[in-house]
Amino acid sequence: MIVCGGDALAERLAAELRAVYGERVTVVVPSVRVTRQGAGPAGRARAAALLSRMQAVMSRTVAGDSVPPPRVMEAPELDEEALAEAGVADAAALALVHGDDETNIRAALAARRLNPQLRLVIRLYNRKLGQHLEHLLDQAAALSAPGVDPEALDTTTTVLSDADTAAPALAATAVAGTSKVVQADGLLLRAVERTPPGRGEVADPGLCTLALLSATANDPAGAEGSDVGGAEGPLLLPDERTVAASTGRGTVVLEAVSPTVATPNGRASSRRMPLSSLFSRRLRWSLAGLVTSVLGLAVASWATTRDHPLHAGYLTLLDLFAIDDPAIGEPLARQLLQLLTGLAGLLLLPVLLAAVLEALGTFRTASALRRPPRGLSGHVVLLGLGKIGTRVLARLRELGIPVVCVEEDPEARGVALARRLRVPTVIGDVTQEGVLEAAKVHRAHALLALTSSDITNLEAALHARSVKPDLRVALRLFDDRFATAVYRTLRSAHPRALTRSRSVSTLAAPAFAGAMMGRQILGAIPVERSVLLFAALDVAGHPLLDGRTVADSFRAGAWRVIALDATAPSERRPDLAASPADDDPDRPTGLVWDLHPGYVLRAEDRVVLAATRQGLAELLRHGPLARTRTGGS
Repeated sequence: MIVCGGDALAERLAAELRAVYGERVTVVVPSVRVTRQGAGPAGRARAAALLSRMQAVMSRTVAGDSVPPPRVMEAPELDEEALAEAGVADAAALALVHGDDETNIRAALAARRLNPQLRLVIRLYNRKLGQHLEHLLDQAAALSAPGVDPEALDTTTTVLSDADTAAPALAATAVAGTSKVVQADGLLLRAVERTPPGRGEVADPGLCTLALLSATANDPAGAEGSDVGGAEGPLLLPDERTVAASTGRGTVVLEAVSPTVATPNGRASSRRMPLSSLFSRRLRWSLAGLVTSVLGLAVASWATTRDHPLHAGYLTLLDLFAIDDPAIGEPLARQLLQLLTGLAGLLLLPVLLAAVLEALGTFRTASALRRPPRGLSGHVVLLGLGKIGTRVLARLRELGIPVVCVEEDPEARGVALARRLRVPTVIGDVTQEGVLEAAKVHRAHALLALTSSDITNLEAALHARSVKPDLRVALRLFDDRFATAVYRTLRSAHPRALTRSRSVSTLAAPAFAGAMMGRQILGAIPVERSVLLFAALDVAGHPLLDGRTVADSFRAGAWRVIALDATAPSERRPDLAASPADDDPDRPTGLVWDLHPGYVLRAEDRVVLAATRQGLAELLRHGPLARTRTGGS
């Protein structure tokens, strides 16, 4: 296996492949000398730190571990020469996880020429480009190697985005207090944390129990929040006997399956232009008062002159616009009504002018960023509109959640999306006084701190908690030890408020590693600091699944079948993780939930299962593709 990258995702992905799947790994990192020339001291420091961390992680050896230490090499440029030196000609899979899409695309094309049967996993932010690139590289593989099995090409090229992988979990943390959300076949799978039942109570198992939380989950000094919890740590995929015996421990259960709600590109919201957005409230009240006055004058004219109501109204309008003859020689009541109507006409002119100016101003600023409205409450404050923040914003809008964004750079990637979706946005530094207050954080439901700086996210979270102690907070933090310390401290200081620390690379690395092994990963669900994977597998040729019942195929602590794709093989959605808008929005889902334990899995079935990382590795080692793989490097 070869991993090419220069950030935290490459580091965690390489460690995942070696520790979980037992693969030999070669890591290609950017040259420190090249970074020094192209990015200055800051870029050089980041590259040197990455290289040192990578070498430290890769050099760790475990007693009795038969996997050789990974090889770490520097490359000034990721070209054919560098890929050949890394051994791409004999490799089973190549992961290109640079932060630059262009670098990954160039390397993917070069790698396909060197090894047509190479399994490619590419990190791309651009979704449309990724779809076209998958078809292009698969066609190139078919042309370069006519003897390759066409079915194997389905897993030859996989394009993933760490932002897309982590966005559902981050959005769910803010919305429902849980990051346990996975999308499959147009459905949103939600898992929730359940508190331990009291005496005489029975916990609701939901569709199935996915995990037992740490025994010390309610202790601020406990093991919850760290990668290692020992016997008191979380238990993934326990059996019914273990769940029944583990009294006093919280659970994670699959609670609901609901259709996803999408608003393509925000078009529905952008086309509507209500009256309140054109005219201010004060102007609307002024117009209403003038209309009421004119109607009263018309009624008074009809009552005094005894004319027909339509004729009385017509005379009132003529007087209003000063086009009627003076009421000389008319009764006194008629003269007074004409004077009052003329006065109303004078008052109408500035109101009409103000209405025209406000309407013009509204159309001029239609493309500008909206400010948070005065009465806004119960919303989510999203800090940072980079790659991750942009995907999370789109996800929250699909779920219909009100959002207020805060971004320091007015030219950030997600500002255009916020403008198109008409999402209120505050431009400013979140560490400066008054910025979070402008985002109405004191009335917010949750805070998502997703900037690229751990210190900025922490400072914003602490300030928000000082304003609203019970605010739900989710932090994006890279360092696991730092994240654990922050989590425990905030939980101890605010025991009644929900606090979560999330690492994008930690959430994304299992999905990338699973794709390198040749299987379709639907998503990853974090359980404290552990990860539970959801994958779609074909039963055909799999000795651990084919011909077994659902109950017999379940292995506690390793994997569990949770759904069956009942769609005919010729009509199945090629990518179960795709949104309905990306495929066919009118196509009904074919997934069947709450399977009978006695159902026998057949060769033509495709199942969705939840698995630990070690369990998925074992499934892959015994799967049909494991017998056709060319050696690993």
